Amino acid sequence: MSGNTGSKAISRRNALSLIGIVLGLAASPLIESEADAQEAAPAPATPAPAESTGGTAGMKKRKGRRRSRRATRHRRREQRTGQPAAAPPAGTAQPQ
Repeated sequence: MSGNTGSKAISRRNALSLIGIVLGLAASPLIESEADAQEAAPAPATPAPAESTGGTAGMKKRKGRRRSRRATRHRRREQRTGQPAAAPPAGTAQPQ
């Protein structure tokens, strides 16, 4: 016969699940109060410096690559169809 008669043994998985539920219920008031505090906090008055200067160096490189690909795509379309592209986006290099 087994050693525990009369009471059901609890597995480690069930024990961890039970602990997780208890901790989740205990932490919920903390999370709600933190959310309330964030709602009450005023928004910053000035934008981040990266936004006001046009972005980071990586973002500028990415824009340049996109602009170059777009101009190349328009050039290829013009050569293929014989018609100029509808309106190349502002800031793109014109075909030469």
